[in-house]
Amino acid sequence: MCDHCRAVAGASLCGAPSASASEPPERVASSKRNQKWGSANERLCDKSVKASLKNTCVRRGSHRTQIYMTLIHLLFISLLPVSYSEYVREFQISEGAAIGTSIGMIGSANPGQPSPPQPPYNIVALSDSKVDLDLHIEESTGEIKTKRPLDHEIRDTYSFIAFPQHGENVENIRVLLRVQDENDNAPTFPTSVMNIQFPENTARDVKRPLEAAIDKDTGIYNTQRYAIVSGNTNNEFRLSSQRLHNGVLFLDLQINGFLDRETTQYYSLLIEAWDGGTPPLKGSMIVNITIQDMNDNQPIFIQSRYFATVPENATIGTSVLEVLATDTDAGENGRISYSINRRQSDRDNMFQINPKTGVISVNRPLDFETKEVHELVVVARDNGEQPLETSAFVSIRVIDVNDNQPTINLIFLSDDATPKISEDAQPGEFVARISVNDPDSKEEYPNVNVTLQGGEGHFGLTTHDNIIYLMIVSRPLDRELKPNYSLVVSATDQGNPPLHASRQFDLQVTDLNDNAPEFDQTVYSAYVLEVADPGTSVFQLSASDRDEGNNSAITYSIRNTPETHSDWFQIDSRTGLITTRSHVDCETEPVPQITVIATDSGSPAQSSSATVKVTIRDVNDNEPIFDQSFYNVSVQESEPVGNCILK
Repeated sequence: MCDHCRAVAGASLCGAPSASASEPPERVASSKRNQKWGSANERLCDKSVKASLKNTCVRRGSHRTQIYMTLIHLLFISLLPVSYSEYVREFQISEGAAIGTSIGMIGSANPGQPSPPQPPYNIVALSDSKVDLDLHIEESTGEIKTKRPLDHEIRDTYSFIAFPQHGENVENIRVLLRVQDENDNAPTFPTSVMNIQFPENTARDVKRPLEAAIDKDTGIYNTQRYAIVSGNTNNEFRLSSQRLHNGVLFLDLQINGFLDRETTQYYSLLIEAWDGGTPPLKGSMIVNITIQDMNDNQPIFIQSRYFATVPENATIGTSVLEVLATDTDAGENGRISYSINRRQSDRDNMFQINPKTGVISVNRPLDFETKEVHELVVVARDNGEQPLETSAFVSIRVIDVNDNQPTINLIFLSDDATPKISEDAQPGEFVARISVNDPDSKEEYPNVNVTLQGGEGHFGLTTHDNIIYLMIVSRPLDRELKPNYSLVVSATDQGNPPLHASRQFDLQVTDLNDNAPEFDQTVYSAYVLEVADPGTSVFQLSASDRDEGNNSAITYSIRNTPETHSDWFQIDSRTGLITTRSHVDCETEPVPQITVIATDSGSPAQSSSATVKVTIRDVNDNEPIFDQSFYNVSVQESEPVGNCILK
């Protein structure tokens, strides 16, 4: 098509001049009626119509010649001196019409209007109108039929121009086909399941947008309302909606009550969307709501006070009891840690607690005698950002175990409080005071059995209250026979098994000067030369004393007996060595006798004596001397040999 023809065709379709006075009244009326389609006519201006003409296809059974004839016809019409007007023909059809359904005849009149030009027609579809694909237009009869099922949601209008092939000064027919919407689409949510979360302290009326349901239908058949069908426990939620300029009915979920995760931690709402059809169509979506935990609950012990017992001999690590607290919060807000409040209890760390399990166990050796009851303050603390805690009291009673031996306190009644007794002590005399105690027993008078071993029957025990015992002399003592006794005091409690304690000591029997010194023999013999000088050792003797100490310290002396010439001798008082004091004379006294006395240092002192006979050995210190200078003797001749004849 040349530029001139395009210009002419555009002028014919887009901007025909107003009807003149010579035109028939119905044309003028038709022109007035068509003023409302002015905007449509404008859309057919230049670009639209030119594109339509460019895209004009050869109709079924037509030829290229027909196209040229149509263009010539348009050119001819545009050159006519009369004013040109356009007849608008409107049709409606439901989108659910079957293929081949007759929509109408182009040549039939609109209600209340004159008839349009009659067929045959040349059909010119507007660009992208899909007329050729969706409609079948019989040019010879002007009948319009459906070629395929129409869908309002895909295309709601079709528009084309029918050019009459015969007649002069005829107006074109603009055909406008409206596809009426049917309620053939239900509201559809973009997702069948939606998951959202709310903190449990969310305030009332807080909104959370939900996916809106989309309905391809329009008008009343579009989405009209939403409702929560199920799952809305205690009516905690409500819906609100608002339709915006795009026609979508947007949906919000609002808090309608008080959310408490510890009461209900999960909601599953079934939400339905309805359109306005009769009957209405609907779509559904499940909204899963998780209530997020806030640390709004403190741990709670299942008991406010716990009681337990533990034997005092329990080893370190022995479990005593388990405390348990619960926290209805979740996650870290509900994770509990246990501890012992050391500022208020158990400062000595006698017990420990497992922070995860709450098991309390022995941490240090226990002692019933030191402390019978331990009071603990146990704290349960959650792990929230701002942790909450609570306390419980634990009373642990230590059970006494016979783990303590009786104690023995021994006091000796001697002058210096040492274990000794005089050998002259009489039966019944007190030796020591013995007191016993059982730390395991809380009774005033503990039931402890006390015994005494050793002493060979010389000692015994006596008591009046089973607490204070007196050790007494039972039989006479003799230090010289037995100076020491090894004794053992034993105390046995009544536990099971019984425990006993003992105290061993050596008891000394102190000496009494009841024994005199004793010499080995009563008479001793000694020898000395008569020529011995003064100081010559003659003999050494010794005595023994069974006593001890000063009672056995012996001094020696010589009893003065002039008749026995004791003055010829002297004795060392300590060693008992006898020496000559002066010259001795065998001729004066060949065997002088000495009486030696041994005296102890006791009070009173005791002594004994022994005799020492000293034989003085003669020395040829004198010439022989006859008794007379002349002896006269007679002897018989028969005197036997050997007979003494002179003395």
